[in-house]
Amino acid sequence: MKKQFNRMRQLANQTVGRAEKTEVLSEDLLQVEKRLDLVKQVTHSTHKKLTACLQGQQGADVEKRSVKSPSKKLPLTILAQCMVEGAAVLGDDSLLGKMLMMCGETEEKLAQELILFEFQIERDVVEPMYVLAEVDIPNIQKQRKHLAKLVLDMDSARTRFHQSSKSSSHPSTLQPGAKAESLREEMEEAANRMEICRDQLSADMYNFVAKEIDYANYFQTLIETQAEYHRKSLEILQSILPQIKAHQEAWVEKPSYGKSLEDHLNISGREIAFPIEACVTMLLECGMQEEGLFRIAPSASKLKKLKASLDCGVLDVQEYSSDPHAIAGALKSYLRELPEPLMTTELYDEWIQASNIPDLEKRLQALMAVCEKLPTDNLNNFRYLIKFLAKLTDFQDDNKMTPGNQAIVLGPNLLWTHTESNMTEMMTTLSLQIVSIVEPIIQHADWFFPGEIEFNLTGCYGSPIHSNHNSNYSSMPSPDLDQSERKQQHDQTRRPLSVATDNMMLEFYKKDGIRKIQSMGVRVMDTSWVSRKGSATLTRKTSSTPPGLQGSVDTLIPEQPGELACSPSATPPLGERICSDNVSPNRPDTSHAHPPPGEDRGMTEGSSSQSGAAGD
Repeated sequence: MKKQFNRMRQLANQTVGRAEKTEVLSEDLLQVEKRLDLVKQVTHSTHKKLTACLQGQQGADVEKRSVKSPSKKLPLTILAQCMVEGAAVLGDDSLLGKMLMMCGETEEKLAQELILFEFQIERDVVEPMYVLAEVDIPNIQKQRKHLAKLVLDMDSARTRFHQSSKSSSHPSTLQPGAKAESLREEMEEAANRMEICRDQLSADMYNFVAKEIDYANYFQTLIETQAEYHRKSLEILQSILPQIKAHQEAWVEKPSYGKSLEDHLNISGREIAFPIEACVTMLLECGMQEEGLFRIAPSASKLKKLKASLDCGVLDVQEYSSDPHAIAGALKSYLRELPEPLMTTELYDEWIQASNIPDLEKRLQALMAVCEKLPTDNLNNFRYLIKFLAKLTDFQDDNKMTPGNQAIVLGPNLLWTHTESNMTEMMTTLSLQIVSIVEPIIQHADWFFPGEIEFNLTGCYGSPIHSNHNSNYSSMPSPDLDQSERKQQHDQTRRPLSVATDNMMLEFYKKDGIRKIQSMGVRVMDTSWVSRKGSATLTRKTSSTPPGLQGSVDTLIPEQPGELACSPSATPPLGERICSDNVSPNRPDTSHAHPPPGEDRGMTEGSSSQSGAAGD
């Protein structure tokens, strides 16, 4: 208590009075003392913010940081668990399910790396920084306060000793030497304790200055640990990314509109593009007699919905059976949205040159030569489409779509040039040239592409590669059935059709054989010439003679006794073909080849003479 009183009195004298204050630290140590305060402040703030960045459980080892308690899990671990659970719900059959599973496993690996990273940061950076800010520097500051007290004790003892020395010179003071000696010993003892504390404090301060490079290494360790963590995380991501891309590239359920024909066929394992086959098959069932097919614009909302359905491979045929214009519009949109036209821009100049040949026979030969240069995928799909358009011509009395009209509305969607400036230009001169290319090919489809074709390929042969709804849609009545048989089969036996339903006709083939189908009054198309994989591959007769040079014996093939197929007359000018909406003189008969105008007149005269002889 007395010592405390002496300190307070000495401090008051130094503060208010004129008592001398002893400085025991050098100027350098005083600067170090100020620096201690700044370092402590900065280190404490950095430690606090760095601790807030740690997401895991602090103060625990790696095993305890990976506990299963949700409250102690990293957010990344919770995300990984959520993804894995979502993948289990969706299943491996879904692309989204596969992606969730792979990403969930990857996030779990990243979470483990994050746990190790935070453990190292806490061990090598956070804890040493805490010791510096909360232990080492406070100890030095505490020692500095203790030195200040010892200095006050020394100053107080010195003051009392000096006062005692002054009073000892007074004559009335008794035994002055004993008291002065006691105060002198107290002063020397206080000075000795102060020197010991000062030396210890000076050593600690100098050590702090010497260890500043070690303290700076904490932040270097922080950056190095972060770099290692991100490097390992990047390796994990780079290892899984090719697998994710491979799964997505191998997935067959990809949009078909606006995509390359080759890519779509390779992914889906098809030979005929899904939108083309689906639209053609539906039109064969419900749109062949629709007036203005491909010419009348459908409802925009209905067309958008149908295109979206075709894009995802899920199509309800029953829904669109009453709107063939939407089906035709979807087919036109697919052809137009191809990055490369079906007849290819590479052959554009050759197509135009062939169409400019005035002689019909030479023009057909030139068109045949260019057609043979088409890539295999383009040729198969072009053949498929032309054979359908030729069959559509059989119903031109009802649908008013002559070969010329078909060429007008579909030609610009089959061939165009990338140098065109706008749609208006395309629909003028270039469009007329393209029409003169497509129209004769439709008229002479059986010469360009001989042989019959099975349009409902998927219905007959099932999915080529992947058994999912993108490549399986229900079969429809054979396009060779006449209208009464098709209507009867539609009314009695057809169930609601969709892309995902089983193939009823295929079930009949497997279970009961062709005989039972024939016994039902259904004529079965002979598709033995089509292989399972190459069903849509183009096979052309060895003869390359144009229809104008083929013999009249092969020309007339009556479908029924007493019925003769009529030969087409000479091809009229393009303007007449465009204006002909009701009956076209160039209506092709798909059951025989088409003779040139010269032989047509000869055959007509021969037929007339035979009729006259029979009359006689």
